[in-house]
Amino acid sequence: MSYLPALALKSAWNRRYTLGLTLLAIALSVAMLLGIERLRQDARAGFAQAVSGTDLVVGARTSPLQLMLYGVFRMGEPTANIAWSSVEHLAQHPAVAWVIPISLGDSHRGFSVVGSNAAYFSHFRYGDAQPLSFRTGRPFTALFDAVIGAEVAERLNYRLGQRITLNHGSGEIALAEHADKPFSIVGILARTGTPVDRSVHVSLEAIEAIHLDWQGGAAMPGLSIPAEHVAKFDLRPKEVTAVLLGLKSRAAVFAVQRQVAGFRDEALTAVLPGVALAQLWDMLATGERALLAISALVVAVGLAGMVAVVLAGLNERRRELAILRSVGARPRDIVALLTLEGLTLTGIGALLGVALLAALAWTLGPWLQAEYGIAPRPFSADLEELKLLGVVLGVGLASSLLPAWRAYRLSLADGLTPRI
Repeated sequence: MSYLPALALKSAWNRRYTLGLTLLAIALSVAMLLGIERLRQDARAGFAQAVSGTDLVVGARTSPLQLMLYGVFRMGEPTANIAWSSVEHLAQHPAVAWVIPISLGDSHRGFSVVGSNAAYFSHFRYGDAQPLSFRTGRPFTALFDAVIGAEVAERLNYRLGQRITLNHGSGEIALAEHADKPFSIVGILARTGTPVDRSVHVSLEAIEAIHLDWQGGAAMPGLSIPAEHVAKFDLRPKEVTAVLLGLKSRAAVFAVQRQVAGFRDEALTAVLPGVALAQLWDMLATGERALLAISALVVAVGLAGMVAVVLAGLNERRRELAILRSVGARPRDIVALLTLEGLTLTGIGALLGVALLAALAWTLGPWLQAEYGIAPRPFSADLEELKLLGVVLGVGLASSLLPAWRAYRLSLADGLTPRI
């Protein structure tokens, strides 16, 4: 019947407050469902883009996942360091194009300190093979120069030329301060959305210099070497935490990996970043499924609320349905009307949920990127989200069949037999 949609709209307008609350419940549940899915994908992308173009990550013998976590993401503690002679041996390998040594173990106000060399700024890549760039300043050249990430600069309000001191140990609660050997900030990196943003970068020689009067992880009592005298000592690094390798040909990656594993001078592990990240997500798969299940239950609760509202209003609409029958509406028209009403409520609620999620991503995006390195997309239309929206609409259509069947029974009991 051509007039049924118009009558349905007028009926909905008379119940606009109740239906508005139902729409809000559906919108919030859909926003939660899609938000969890989007955060899951964005978190994966953020981890995958933390290091790009690195063929192997080499460290002391340990699990591949642990090596990736502390060598790339600055999470956890290394089991052991590797000798500098091993780094030189890797650099001389005929299949290796470049080597980036990484030395960890110190911090600055909760941010990791990364010791490296000029190769870090020349060869490190992130995202879609993007090189590091400077928002202002330059790489470190002098012994006590420091280059800080974008988040370090923003959170601590640092600027070029400012002097900072490092702490021994990692994390928010560091051990002792290397107060006698301050560093000068000479560069601030552009934002990358990776752990680089949350790091303070110094030279490997600087790491050696601040630990000249330390032994076994503690300052030697009665011994203090002033900063102006450290240049007299041999500051060549003795060991590093990990090494990032770039190969001349990716076809040689497995051969080099086997050779590193069989290195005779010390026990080493070579990890393919992609394989280690796949292991990480396999470990988190159960948690991901649990979160999706919880959000699906929230959607079910929202749709159940819609069914309850429509069912509760049917008794009040019996006169309306009887009038529709009296003007020629058939029982199947009543079923179609109630089904269309439920599907429309679900569709509008889903669209509102997508809009709400986009607004939240737009508003909270900078905070999520600064705090967790996750850059949420305000707008997305990938296949997984479209599938979830399709499931929501399908469940909404199925849920509307119960009120439609109830309306069908009422119309048979109360309505008039239409004339054909």
